[in-house]
Amino acid sequence: MVMTDSPQPLDPELIEEWWALYHRLVRDVAYRIGGSVAEAEDVAQDTYVRLVEHRGTLSNPKAWLTTVASRAALDRLRAHEHSRRTYVGPWLPEPLVVDDALPVEDRITLDESVRMALLVVLEQLTPEERTAFLLHDVFALDFAAIAEIVGTSNEAARQLASRARRRVSAARPARFAPDPATARRLCERFAHACSDGDLDGLVAVLAPDVAGDFDSGGLIAGAPAGELRGAEPVAAQLLRSLGGPALDFVVVPVNGEPGVVVRRSGRVVAVISFMFGPDRITIIHGVGNPEKLRHLNVDRG
Repeated sequence: MVMTDSPQPLDPELIEEWWALYHRLVRDVAYRIGGSVAEAEDVAQDTYVRLVEHRGTLSNPKAWLTTVASRAALDRLRAHEHSRRTYVGPWLPEPLVVDDALPVEDRITLDESVRMALLVVLEQLTPEERTAFLLHDVFALDFAAIAEIVGTSNEAARQLASRARRRVSAARPARFAPDPATARRLCERFAHACSDGDLDGLVAVLAPDVAGDFDSGGLIAGAPAGELRGAEPVAAQLLRSLGGPALDFVVVPVNGEPGVVVRRSGRVVAVISFMFGPDRITIIHGVGNPEKLRHLNVDRG
């Protein structure tokens, strides 16, 4: 009887080398698929454990890690789909706020694919469409790899990505990119008006047909379940939720674009992201659900 050696665990030094190279990619994939910072961290931990427990060789660790992370993120997205569909108000992604204390290699990469406007549109897709679109159009995976991750044929994976691309193109709002100084100035005017309870000042910084959506819970509890339209209705809702001297408004990058973080006694209680026109704010997304802000308050009890 011929005895064969069983597959051996990976060299620990290789594991650490590969993880140092690709753990940011793992987080990037997981956040874009799930829209959750907390779950991206969980996926990263699960993926690392899978790497440590792997037996045998890995000829392409980057592809292997991307596949494992994508499957884990897709499984979580599928599991939470019902709760997202029945959520009171719009389901907005967990915001990414730049933390200068966090090493660059531990931050999720900020680019066009994490803009809040795109992530909100992606919530309209099925988990399979969202995953196929992101893996192909953002991470440049081929359809054979995507089919394996999603659990379908190559042609079906191609159709998922194509259908998602059409839906994203149809639903994604046109993006105007003002110069950074203009965008920051609009954010500062917005923050000052909210802090002062200045309805006229807030209306003045909003486009007449501004669209606003606000998730449920926390500081923004009581916001309407649907989208608000118009400068005065949006401004009035914002001041009902966010007006008052007890709150501190700080202009910071949110998902790679100028936004506003709202704090009370040092804790983040809301994050506001924007889209801009030439001289006004055109779209507002307000996240106030404490569960979606937990990652921003981990060191504050």
